[in-house]
This record gives sequence, structure tokens and C-alpha cells, in this order.
Amino acid sequence: MKGTKTVITILRMAIGWHLLYEGISKLWGHWTAASYLNNAQGFMASFYHWLAADSLRLTCVDILNTWGLILVGLALTFGALITFASICGAVMLLLYYFAYPPFGASLLTGESSVYFVNQLLIEALALIFIACYKEKGYGMNYFIDKIRLKSKKHREEKQKETEENDAEVRSRREMLKNLAVLPFIGVTGWFAYKDSSSAVPDALSGSTIQIDRKELNQLKGAIPTGKLGKYDVSRLILGGNLFDGTAHARDLLYVSSLFRAYNTEKKIFETLILAEEAGINTVAVSDWVVESKMLTRYRKLTGSKIKILVYHIFNDEAKKYSDEIKRYVDMGVDIIQVHGTIGDRHVLNNHVEIIGEYLDAIRSNGVVAGLAAHDIHAFIECQKQGIVPDYYFKTMHHDHYWSAHPRENRRMFEMSAPDRLKSDHNLWHDNLFDTFPDMTLDFIKNTTVPVVGFKVLAGGAISPEDGFKYAFENGADFICAGMFDFQIVKDVNICIDTLNNLKNRTRPWYA
Repeated sequence: MKGTKTVITILRMAIGWHLLYEGISKLWGHWTAASYLNNAQGFMASFYHWLAADSLRLTCVDILNTWGLILVGLALTFGALITFASICGAVMLLLYYFAYPPFGASLLTGESSVYFVNQLLIEALALIFIACYKEKGYGMNYFIDKIRLKSKKHREEKQKETEENDAEVRSRREMLKNLAVLPFIGVTGWFAYKDSSSAVPDALSGSTIQIDRKELNQLKGAIPTGKLGKYDVSRLILGGNLFDGTAHARDLLYVSSLFRAYNTEKKIFETLILAEEAGINTVAVSDWVVESKMLTRYRKLTGSKIKILVYHIFNDEAKKYSDEIKRYVDMGVDIIQVHGTIGDRHVLNNHVEIIGEYLDAIRSNGVVAGLAAHDIHAFIECQKQGIVPDYYFKTMHHDHYWSAHPRENRRMFEMSAPDRLKSDHNLWHDNLFDTFPDMTLDFIKNTTVPVVGFKVLAGGAISPEDGFKYAFENGADFICAGMFDFQIVKDVNICIDTLNNLKNRTRPWYA
């Protein structure tokens, strides 16, 4: 019995410290529950969304959540009003649990979570047990009981008083023994807070994805949007090449694997959440990302409305890919475009008509159809044959950086040529994506179709300030840039500053 009481007390104190830590970190971190509530899933999602829909309700939720965690955590840690605090704590934990119930899916936060069961449910059940057990434990209750004993006017027999004194001594020893864990918990909690202070918890650590909301306070405004077909698309689109490890890192062969190691699915979800909160509402990704159903899971789990643009690889007649296009649409893809390398190669191999058939197949499914290319000659040839997409997706950067190979060594379609033709270091080494930038600018200047500039930073060789300005001033209606999570807010601000200070753009906005 004595051992059981000790174990229950330690359990109660551990949960209490957890809640206390969460409350204090929210208080210090200027936390808000807005994102957590807006992205809630499950059968109670409408309730959480309702809480976030009104600023007054949201403010009440923030205050109650923060101070509820602190007060319940203090009570459980130091053993005061244990039954009441246990009930309140269990209710809070269950509210967190039902916001993101692990009913067959999770946000891959790394916490232990199986079907129905996760840390939140286990802690809630433990507090319900403590409340039903009516555990008084060792802590403030000890001192409260001592005061009550002194207030009694009548004592029973002297022998009973002696027994109570003996019990008191034993209780004090037990109390001191159990409270001895507090310094350890406190030191551990402090270092945990220091390690995680850059990412404020959404609710309870591990109950949902954490992102750095402090950076969001540095945003300079909202990204302007334009039209791609029926969609309002942010002028800055998140490129997904970093998600699948497409690094274009010249001869640094380890970089692609480094990208993949950093961008775990959890990290990709964090990046997408941060991008959306920063105003980016569209992501451009490869077939591989779509086929992995990563974005399908992301939108299902977070309630995201982010638009998915996929650059599709096809190597044969378009009609053979009709079912695949339909499947992509069923998976939630909003915009489909011809992959840049594939567009180049079909033109290079004199199969331009396949591009036209493929664009028609996309449109027949009610989807916006784009055409991408690395070499401007692909667009020129398609235009000659009357093939016009809903938008162009074109590599667009200058060549004034040290690793760009000389113009006299450049060839048409060099980026999309077979690998056996890329072995000559003097001709090409994955360092130049808009091979003929002057021709690109001439084509863009004269087209009335919306243009999305991509590879605007030349695979990291050009700064965002330089690359964004070059693309927008020379006619791009949108730009697409791959970004890590820690780059998003800075790049959004650069994009906003660039758009607010365009002085030399002459091409009208066509989106």
C-alpha cells in the first residue's frame, strides 16, 4: 500500500510538471491557439473551428488554456486540491486529444501513438484514476492536514495521538523522499524549455506540429495574388524540389541526400504550415511527392486548402496517361503541367504534337494546364504549331554568377539532353538552367499568357533579393522558389518588398 501511494504520487507530480511546463512556455512565448483550433480534425472539428472563428472566444481560449495549464500543473506538482486539479487536467487533456484524435492517422510528430492511444490519452486516464483514488499524497495536503489536526478541540486517547504523531513522522519522511525528485524534474524541464524555446508549442508538445511563430511576427504584409485559371495563386509559390532531394548542387554529390535527411515528412508538414501562415497558398511538386500521398495526408490532417501544382513526367502518347491524370485529380491535384525536361525532349525529338495532346487531356479533366521548359526554344516551337498552355512555367534567371559556363559553350536543350552528352565539364555541369536568358525575356515580353518563373535563384547561385527582382521586373507574373522552413519568412518579406518597389517592369500583369 505504501509503495502504491508513492508510485501514484510520483505519477501525479510528473504529469503536473508536464502541464506546468507547457503553460509557462505558452505564457513566455506569446502563444495563441488559432492555428491549432483552425486545423483541428475528427468528429469534434466544427467545435474547435467555432472557438477560433471569433476573436473574443479565441482570446478566452488562450487565457483559459495558458493559465489552466499553469494552475493545474502547480496543484498537481505540489499536491494541492488534487482531486479537483486531476479532473480539470483530465478534461484539458481530453480536449487536446479529440482535436487531433489518432484514429488511424497522425501528424507524425515522433511521439508514441498507435490507433486510439497516445500520450494525451494515457495522461488523461492517469489523472482520472488519481481523482477516483482520491490520492492525497505528499505535498501541500500534508500541511493542510496538519493545520486541521491543530484546529480540533478534542483529542482522543493519548495513545491515538501518539500513533498520529508516528504517522506524521513517517509522512514527513515520505514527503521529503518524494519531493526529492522535484529538483531533477525542474532541471530537466528547464533545459527542455531552453532547447525548444524557438518553437512555441501549439497546444501540448507532441499533440500537433510545432512551428516557429516568432518569425511570423516579422512578416511585412500579405503576398499579392494573381489568377492561374480559376485559382487565386500567391505571387510566390513554394517549390517542392527540396522535398524530394533535387538539389542541383553542381558536383557536391552529398547535398541531395542531405536535403532528404533534413526534410522528413514531419519537417515538410512544418514547412507547409509555416508557408501557408506566411501567405503562400500554392506548392509545386514532382510526381514522386504526389504519388507518396504526402500532400493528401497533409491536407486531410490539417484541413489545409493549399493548392497543389504537379509537374508531370510522361514519355509517350498523352492518351496513355489519361487515367493517371484522373487519378491525380481524385487525389486533390489542382494544377498539372508538362515537366520541363519532358517538354524540352519532346520538342527536341520532333514530337511537339504530344505536348498539345497532353495539355488537352489535362483540360478535359477541368484542370489548369501548364507547360514548363528549361530551354526557350521549346516554347517557341510549340507556339509556332499553335500549342498554347494556360500558363508558361519557365526557368528565369540571369547568368552573371561565377559558376555559369560561358555563352560560347552553350547548346540548345543542354539541360534536358541525355546524361551521356553532359560529361564534358566545359559544356555543362548542372549550373545553368536558363541557357539563353535574353531570348527568354524577349519571349515573355511578347506573350499574353501568364508566366511563372522558376529556378530564379539558379539553384542557389543567386541571392533572393537579386533573383526575385530580376524575374518580376522582366515580366514574370509569379515566381516559384524552393525554400527550407527557416527561409520562408525572409523570402516572403523579400518578395513583398520586391513587388512594392518594382520600377523597371514594362510587361503588363497577365494574372
